[in-house]
Amino acid sequence: MKTREELFTLGRESLAALVDLSMDWQTQLEALQARLAQTSRNSSKPPSTDGYTQPAPQSLRKPSGLKSGGQPGHPGNTLKPVDKPDVIIPHRLTRCSCGCGRSLRHEPVLRHEKRQVFDLPPQKLIVIEHQAEVKRCPLSKREITADFPVDVTAPAQYGSHLYAWWVYLRVQQLIPLERISQMTEDLFGQAVSQATLQAALLAAYQRLAGFETRVKRLLEQARVVHADETGLRVAGKLHWLHNLSTRRFTWYGVHPKRGTDAIEDFGILQRFTGRLVHDCYSSYFTLKNCLHALCNAHFLRELIFLHEVLHQEWAKKMHDLLLEMLRGVAERKERADRFTAAQLVPWIKRYRALLRQGRAANPPLPAPPSPRRGRRKQSKAQNLLDRLTRHQRSALAFLHDFQVPFTNNLSEQDLRMSKVQQKISGAFRTLRGAQIFARIRGYVSTVRKHQRNVFHNVILLFDGHPFMPRAPA
Repeated sequence: MKTREELFTLGRESLAALVDLSMDWQTQLEALQARLAQTSRNSSKPPSTDGYTQPAPQSLRKPSGLKSGGQPGHPGNTLKPVDKPDVIIPHRLTRCSCGCGRSLRHEPVLRHEKRQVFDLPPQKLIVIEHQAEVKRCPLSKREITADFPVDVTAPAQYGSHLYAWWVYLRVQQLIPLERISQMTEDLFGQAVSQATLQAALLAAYQRLAGFETRVKRLLEQARVVHADETGLRVAGKLHWLHNLSTRRFTWYGVHPKRGTDAIEDFGILQRFTGRLVHDCYSSYFTLKNCLHALCNAHFLRELIFLHEVLHQEWAKKMHDLLLEMLRGVAERKERADRFTAAQLVPWIKRYRALLRQGRAANPPLPAPPSPRRGRRKQSKAQNLLDRLTRHQRSALAFLHDFQVPFTNNLSEQDLRMSKVQQKISGAFRTLRGAQIFARIRGYVSTVRKHQRNVFHNVILLFDGHPFMPRAPA
């Protein structure tokens, strides 16, 4: 028989356990409700996950007031006749069509009216035969053969332009190998194995070793570099595709890890001393030689969530303040004028005042009745407030340095095609295959950023003259 004190202690412990369990259920319920309310507009979820029940995604951009379509001064892409067509088809005038029906066969031609049709030529592979002369030496009486080109090594082989076309289809257009093989047979009547296509990709990868080394050095010397990473399925396991980008250069790397181990293994950012733009991932803050800038697009989406879903008014005010700062920077850029420290003070004061309002609206969660190990759980609002407070200088870097962008969209855009590639072609079977794709994709992206023709520069790659970028003047 238990004593009154023992029963009281047991009841108190049971009540504490029930309260603890109730708090857990309440926390889980709020987390599930918040997850259901997330869309591409108020979180980092892509628009493809919104489904049919969610509202249409809304852009953070304000209406420009301009009509849709090309604006005055836009060069346009109208098809224009050329001076020297490849084929001329004459159309003879032999009989008058004015009504008299007389023959015009022997009448002189006054002029020609011209209309041009742009079309594809007949699709076929041309075969180039190399014939090396064989002669006999008058002294040694030995037969001597002229040298073939260094890239002509077999009695029959594919040429550099076809290799370039395969690589272009795979890496730029993201077409799977099986479909490239089908396309080659359908267009040219030539069956080609996937192993041959893989050989073309490997050849491009090997020829780009010097290009990748050059890009790494240029990134180390850049004034501003964007960094991001995204998940990549390789050999049935989760890997990470890392990206470093500027407006002129793109680099990709594949690694089993997302954080510090990958950064150290790649060995690029350790020597970087400029401004690194990223999404507040903690591993980047271990880099002490560079300054940091954070993506405000992420902050804006989180603030929209807090205002529209959790009805927190401070979040709307902070959202509007960040956009007001962005507009102020845009106006100053047009005038080529910088803010003075005194001009920034009112904005900084409003920023910090809103953080205090956010703290008041989101007090610390009550401690659980039974102590737990590990870090104390916080709400989404508290986590956001911590980041905006701890990294204020990095979040507002665009105010102090006009070369720093407001968002990390450049790197996110450079990673977007990797998601498209996985949806079209699936995961990579080997780490080597993923690394081959990443290096060639970096070359293609860099070429396009320099406004060069991608296919032409892939041909140059196989001809031994790859595009090699230079540091901006």
